[in-house]
Amino acid sequence: MLSAQQISDRLELEQLVVAYAYAIDERAFERLDHIFTPDAHIDYRAAGGIAGGYPEIRKWLPEALAIFPGYMHFNGNFAFEIEGDEARGKVACINPMVLPKADGTPGEGETMFFGLWYLDRYRRTAAGWRIVERVEKRSFDYNMPDAFKQAMKRD
Repeated sequence: MLSAQQISDRLELEQLVVAYAYAIDERAFERLDHIFTPDAHIDYRAAGGIAGGYPEIRKWLPEALAIFPGYMHFNGNFAFEIEGDEARGKVACINPMVLPKADGTPGEGETMFFGLWYLDRYRRTAAGWRIVERVEKRSFDYNMPDAFKQAMKRD
C-alpha cells in the first residue's frame, strides 16, 4: 500500500510532466524555468532535436518550434521510481505536429506524429519536484517528411 507521501510524490511528478507539456504546447517557454533545474540535461535528438544543458535548450526551443503551426503532447503511462528526494520516470508521449504548407504559403499542411518515451530523472527541491534530466527515446513516427528524416540521420 502506498503511503500518503508516496501518493503525493507521484501526483506531484505527474503534474510536473503535464505542466511541461502545456508549457511547450502553449509556447509559454518561460514556464519551463519552474519545471527544469538550471543544471538539467535534455536530449531531444530522438525526434530530430538537439541535446544540451537547460539554458541552451531553453533558448533553442522557441526557434525550433516556430516553424510548426501547431502541436500537442499527449502524456500517459506514467511510471515513477521514487527514492527519497530523487526519482526516475518513464512517460509515454504521442506528439502530433502540424507541418507548414509545402509550397510555403501561410497555413497548415499535413500532420506528422511521433511516439516516444521520456526517460526522466527528477529531484525534489525547495520549490518542489523538478526535472534534472530528460532523454527522449523514439518508438515510431508517422507521415514524417523526407527532409526531417534526412536531418535526423545527420545528427
